[in-house]
Amino acid sequence: MILVLWTLLPIILFPVLFKIKVPYGRYTDVKWGPMMSSRFSWIIMELPALVVFIAFFFPKESNSVVCWVFFACWVGHYFYRSLIFPFKTQSKMMPIIVAGSAFFFNIMNGYFNGEYLGKAFYPLSWFYDPRFILGISLFFTGLITNRIADKTLFLLKEKDKGYLIPKGGLYNLISCPNYFAEIIQWMGFAIMTWSLPGLAFALWTAANLVPRAIRHHQWYKMTFSKYPKKRKAIIPYIL
Repeated sequence: MILVLWTLLPIILFPVLFKIKVPYGRYTDVKWGPMMSSRFSWIIMELPALVVFIAFFFPKESNSVVCWVFFACWVGHYFYRSLIFPFKTQSKMMPIIVAGSAFFFNIMNGYFNGEYLGKAFYPLSWFYDPRFILGISLFFTGLITNRIADKTLFLLKEKDKGYLIPKGGLYNLISCPNYFAEIIQWMGFAIMTWSLPGLAFALWTAANLVPRAIRHHQWYKMTFSKYPKKRKAIIPYIL
């Protein structure tokens, strides 16, 4: 029952999140309370998704070979996000309440997915199932696209000239290819695991990133008079 509610919650909150300007990055606001280093915040926020997932995934006798593939996908992503990515970003400030909220989310998300995949059994034939093939293809497409988009932003920030218009690749079509890629990645994970925890994570990802991408897009258009008019926010040619 708790997992079902957890899955429905992002659908309920989705319209609400369009009205909330989450105060980190370019929207940082001291009105949200005490601040802390954004670099340290990223580690605090993301690490539970790695540690909690591992803790609940094993040791279980039921872990199948297929589940270990899912394990590798999850741990590989969150090892990078919690222990490598923060040191590639510029260290600014972030409200503690934002880091705390993400910390709680990642505990829950790591628990639901780790507990499910730790007990689930997938036969070897799952490797040939269309759901696995499609899902893992989307997962790695999203993962690679995300890294490419992040690299573009890192190079812009290295110029130390404030915010600039990102260009190249998917940035020629949408303002936030990193968010688009993140959604694709966890949609792929949900499909390849064909699980309710995976679906919940995909819904939470979309509910959080779509409103933020649209806000980014509006910010770009207001900040840069020559911002490309045909560029969409998060879905090429559509949104």
